[in-house]
Amino acid sequence: MRPQTPNSKPQTTNLKFKNMSKQSLTEYLKNEDLVLVDFFAEWCGPCKTMAPILSETKTKIDGKAKIIKIDIDKNQNAAQHFRVQSVPTLILFKKGAPVWRQSGVVPANQLAQLINSQ
Repeated sequence: MRPQTPNSKPQTTNLKFKNMSKQSLTEYLKNEDLVLVDFFAEWCGPCKTMAPILSETKTKIDGKAKIIKIDIDKNQNAAQHFRVQSVPTLILFKKGAPVWRQSGVVPANQLAQLINSQ
């Protein structure tokens, strides 16, 4: 982890996949230990609320998991494959298998506790 200066913002892992096939997403998830996926849409108000929450979560988990964002409008195949019916939908994957899922805004403390317990 890169050292932070008092005025620097925490680094976030907001990988916004574009037109990713469900196969390539599945392969990515299998190759990582823990990944929190935020399925979102640009037009979604609660999704915009999640952005600072995910940044805060990242500072609390100390690199224990990757956090990625998937735009459901640009990645409809992935959204269908994981049965995302509302946004935001958060899914925590462990070695490619979903271990937790919730739709709606989730507080940073709850996300950090979930990830740190894995």
